[in-house]
Amino acid sequence: MRHWSVYDGSAHPNRPRAHVLRAECACGWTDESHPVDWETAGGLRFREHGAETAGRCLNDWDQHTMAVATTTVPVPVELEVLLESVTAAIEDLAKESPAAAVKAARTLEIIAQRTAYWPAREAAAEDPEKVAAALGLNVEETRRLLARFGGFSPYH
Repeated sequence: MRHWSVYDGSAHPNRPRAHVLRAECACGWTDESHPVDWETAGGLRFREHGAETAGRCLNDWDQHTMAVATTTVPVPVELEVLLESVTAAIEDLAKESPAAAVKAARTLEIIAQRTAYWPAREAAAEDPEKVAAALGLNVEETRRLLARFGGFSPYH
């Protein structure tokens, strides 16, 4: 998901002004467009006046991911609970110390890279369509994900 709030048409020469926001997914799903109301923005920055529209997109995204989750390979409940707890802890930490939250997220990134290396290589040897369906991604996104975690070129 791209961060919507930068599309404010501000002083940056190549920064467009958003007219709609919508969520998109690597599986190919695209949300309906939600118009951005610039008329009622007043003096608010886009990050503030667009938050409600972005919230609608996030709700649609949540519904989509919950629907996809029912069709993909399950993650054990105990691990889901731990991941949700870690997510909440990092979000809380960000309120106190953004740098510490980034450090915690970076630690998760390192853990993901280290723990997914061999599984990614094994999954890359399987039927791409089946792996993509299990992950809830399209084949191209699956290929890139497995290459990133498996440490190999996505072009082989």
